Amino acid sequence: MAESFLTIMAEYSENDQQKISLWRDALIDAGFTGNQTPGLRHHISLAAWPLEKEREAIEMVLRAGERFAPVDVAIRHIGVLPGGKVLAAAPDMSPALTALQRACGNSIVHGYPWLPHTTLLMEETETLAAALPTLMKHFTPIPARIDRLRLCAFWPTREIACVALRGEE
Repeated sequence: MAESFLTIMAEYSENDQQKISLWRDALIDAGFTGNQTPGLRHHISLAAWPLEKEREAIEMVLRAGERFAPVDVAIRHIGVLPGGKVLAAAPDMSPALTALQRACGNSIVHGYPWLPHTTLLMEETETLAAALPTLMKHFTPIPARIDRLRLCAFWPTREIACVALRGEE
C-alpha cells in the first residue's frame, strides 16, 4: 500500500505512556483489539500534511521543537468521536496545547476540526459501546506531559522525524 499522508503527533512522556497503556491493556485483556495503527506510541495528532509537503513538515516540526517547552495537560475525558468508530481519552483544551497545534498546521485534521484526543480503540460503534464499561472501570483522570513531536507518513508507517520539545514557550 502506498503512503498517502503525513501526520505530526504530540507524544506523551515515558511515564505517561505507561499510565495510558494500562487503559489500552485493559481493553485488550477484555478482548477488544481494534483496528488502530499498531506500534505507535500514545499521542495526540496535531496536523496532517500531504506527502509532497514532507520538507515543509520536517521544518515545521524542527521549529516547534525549538520554540515550545513540554506541554502539561490533564487527560480527564473519555468518549466516542464523531462517526462512532473511535474510543478515545482526551485532555482539557489549554492555551499551550492549542498554540502547539497551531504551530504545526491548521485546525482541520483529516477533514474534521481538530479535537485533541488519544485513540484507545478503533472499531465499529457496537464494539465501542461494548468496550466502554471496561474502559470506565480502569480510567482515572491523570495529569500528563507532552514532551516530543513525531512526524510520520502513513501507510505503511514511516517515521520521518522525532524532536524533543526544548523551547521556552
